[in-house]
Amino acid sequence: MTPENSNTGPMPARDWVAILARYRAPSTLRSLWELGITLVGFFALWSVAIVALHWHWYAGLAMAFPIGFFLVRLFAIQHDCGHNAFFAERSWNDWVGRALGCLTLTPYDVWRRLHALHHSNAGNLDRRGIGDVMTLTVAEYSARGRWGRLGYRLYRNPAVMFGLGPAWLFVLNNRLPVGLMKAGMTYWVSAMATNICLLAVLVGLWFLGGFTAIFAVWLPSVLVGATIGVWLFYVQHQFETAHWDHEPDWSLHDAALHGSSHYVLPQPLQWLTANLGMHHVHHLQSRLPFYRLPEVLRDHPPLAEAQRMTIRQSLVNARLHLWDEKSRRLLGWADARRAMAQ
Repeated sequence: MTPENSNTGPMPARDWVAILARYRAPSTLRSLWELGITLVGFFALWSVAIVALHWHWYAGLAMAFPIGFFLVRLFAIQHDCGHNAFFAERSWNDWVGRALGCLTLTPYDVWRRLHALHHSNAGNLDRRGIGDVMTLTVAEYSARGRWGRLGYRLYRNPAVMFGLGPAWLFVLNNRLPVGLMKAGMTYWVSAMATNICLLAVLVGLWFLGGFTAIFAVWLPSVLVGATIGVWLFYVQHQFETAHWDHEPDWSLHDAALHGSSHYVLPQPLQWLTANLGMHHVHHLQSRLPFYRLPEVLRDHPPLAEAQRMTIRQSLVNARLHLWDEKSRRLLGWADARRAMAQ
């Protein structure tokens, strides 16, 4: 559904930016509360896991799933810090974001730069490839040779996209500022400092629970959190009626509103993911603290109805792979073959 103005019909996406700017101001007390309750929950779960390991490593492994969800919430707070949205002061955002990067395995300054590029290029067919899920058009896929098609199919395979991909991204790829090799020392310092902090975390875990704590709890929890995070990012931009255009017709605000989904989650999951599902609002106004996103949807019902997607509806998205410029739809392999035959 397209958000509408009761007097003039569909409201231009650009007009929403000024409306949503009214919600940008963060509350320091609320931000500290959200950060504090998340850290308390995260370390409480880890305490239970360390104790459980003394009984059996299976018991510790069972804690990886809830710990993984709390990692997602910590990453969401780090994400808000990167947008200068969590605190009013930039320095607070930056240092909290850098500290959280030691837990989320994500170098803050590197990620902030790449994520900014994602926001500025989302939905632009001429600027794909940085901070997004690689998506080919039907014509581009058709023009590839056998090996090129096979490589793309492997990349889009759910086992790779949501299995190997998250592990590669968070455990290995984040260790070096790939893509920013020539952009300056800031990104190298960010990556190396995060790696040193991560090493300190692992040494501490080894001291508390030995290698079992690392391989039965820490690594599985990281993989759980990474997989959930990648899935959330995927469904936020990979859905049938997503929005892509080439440069002359591309609009930042149209791509933000129509190219991002509203992933409707049960309240516990909404809390654990820090309202990341309200992604269309975030792309329209990235300076909104995550805890103000429900307020926006409450005050503006048209936004609450736009691009709504339930968990059940989202599952089909894993079968959509190619953007068809003629029908303006993301297609699965079978529909794409029919489109190529026409």
